[in-house]
Amino acid sequence: MGSTEITLHRGDITKAEVDAVVNAANSGLLGGGGVDGAIHRAGGPAILEACRELRRTTLPDGLPTGQAVATTAGDLAAQWVIHTVGPVYAKSEDRSELLASAYRESLRVADEVGARTVAFPAVSAGVYGWPLDDAARIAVTTVRNTESAVREAQFILFSDQVLDAFVRAAEPSG
Repeated sequence: MGSTEITLHRGDITKAEVDAVVNAANSGLLGGGGVDGAIHRAGGPAILEACRELRRTTLPDGLPTGQAVATTAGDLAAQWVIHTVGPVYAKSEDRSELLASAYRESLRVADEVGARTVAFPAVSAGVYGWPLDDAARIAVTTVRNTESAVREAQFILFSDQVLDAFVRAAEPSG
């Protein structure tokens, strides 16, 4: 297992031509807003059906925060969607380990299914309220430091503001 190349892009993650797209899901796995809703809309009903099957079988209580699971990608260019649940930001409690876990577990699942190229969104940086610079730092550092067979991790970011935060986080320090 070598090091994963990290690339940063502004764009629509549903159009990523990669083996697996990471979905910033909610624990219910039945679709939602933001990236989650976009992936479900673009991927079609096959993704929701696969999620419903997981809820009927292995994940009756939903997917815990910081964990990840793969389903078909339906109509997306990718072969798999890796659903992960990031934590909601809380000033009163350091939940950064849960955010790092969402990225680590996504890479572990990518290895399980054989994905070598993976597109990540900015997990927890949208409606979950995580401060952008910190979300970007945790994302980039975790992916950089996690042993994985993934060759390329693309961060596909939805705005210039988010992209700028990831560019700063990816700069070599000192």
